[in-house]
Amino acid sequence: MESLRPSSDDAGLLAAGPTAQVLLADPGTAGWVRELMAAELPRADVRLPHGEALAEVLLDLAVAHEDINPVVGAREQLGADPVLAELLERCVRTFVRDMGVVGGGPQLGPRLPALPSGTGPAGHWFALLVFAATVRHTLAFHLRRGIPAEVSRRTFADVGRQCAVHYRRHGTPGIVNTSWLTRHFRGVLYHLGRLQYERTRLGGRTGRAVAEAGGPAGPGDLSLNVHIPDFSGPLTPVACDESVERARAFFARHFSDGPHTVATCHSWLLDPQLAERLPAGSNIVRFQRRFRLLPVGEAPDDDAPLRFVFGTSDRPLSDLPRVTALQRAVTDHLMSGGHWYGGTGWFAL
Repeated sequence: MESLRPSSDDAGLLAAGPTAQVLLADPGTAGWVRELMAAELPRADVRLPHGEALAEVLLDLAVAHEDINPVVGAREQLGADPVLAELLERCVRTFVRDMGVVGGGPQLGPRLPALPSGTGPAGHWFALLVFAATVRHTLAFHLRRGIPAEVSRRTFADVGRQCAVHYRRHGTPGIVNTSWLTRHFRGVLYHLGRLQYERTRLGGRTGRAVAEAGGPAGPGDLSLNVHIPDFSGPLTPVACDESVERARAFFARHFSDGPHTVATCHSWLLDPQLAERLPAGSNIVRFQRRFRLLPVGEAPDDDAPLRFVFGTSDRPLSDLPRVTALQRAVTDHLMSGGHWYGGTGWFAL
């Protein structure tokens, strides 16, 4: 890794070899490389397992069995590439720097963009290999907090879920939503029953809405952001009730830096138009009723429900299946000229 060093220009990076040239020539990664190499990061013991040891880590992350051997092979390529090895090490050190820090925005955790095809299998699986090298640090953080091993296991299993989402969307092996997964490995997101909860702070718009309604918090206060994982069964009221009760007890027990008095959610599932298209007793409508909903924004987001319900937003609406009430609701609304919007809501804990 001696060949890759920060530089005031690209000359030092380009001299590192063909991988650096590919990364710097790609608009999606050029800035990322420069930012990562310029960052001041703490020292950390970075170890990326290989062979059988890596296979066991991948299984713990719920990666599909058929993907294990390709990822193990990609790790060997990465180990022989000083540029990718250095970038991986710096990504892990970024996780260590930001472990447990509550907040949002790009300043926390490493960005993990899709690497260009010229970086080969190691580039294709780069984010997954970063997670495999980081998990021991996150588990150490969990252990210091007394977090049960079962919660850790369920939380990290979201990696395998995002591999499944990649296959559903693209028909090929890979991993999506890598920036989303950085929350898990920074120790701020936990899977508790049917739902996931992210430690965060109320933003200005949501915080003001909570305060103006007489709620127990305001802008900048600690809160829990609720997420609804895919491939997890129906969103029944009983399952959600049990999950919320677990969250109340979990965060009170393991995080004493302040009370989490409000739960928020930002999702297309909170678009009020769904209540007009679905039966009143549907799980989604009952989920919406948990929240005080804020007015939706002006910008439509039709892609989100299409991706989550059908796995793609590229197919003609007339070709999409119409088996479930939700499938019919999403497509009928769009075919009638309507749009879907991201919704926001909150409730007091």
